[in-house]
Amino acid sequence: MRLFHKPKEPGYDVEKQVPAIKKSICTGEAVAGFLDRESGRFAEYMLIRTPKDLDDFRRQYGIDGPIKTIY
Repeated sequence: MRLFHKPKEPGYDVEKQVPAIKKSICTGEAVAGFLDRESGRFAEYMLIRTPKDLDDFRRQYGIDGPIKTIY
């Protein structure tokens, strides 16, 4: 346990990007990434194969709330 640690800052721009999961309707493949609020462009960051992968994505980027799903 660390006594003196800095609060973890998110690894993405909270004001400009929204965490999202893009799923394929045909194959069910899921990719986690970030959706740009202005342009609507999706940037892929991590392939999600298991629930552990999703937990790792949340922990890595400090995401606590719900994640938007895009098809």
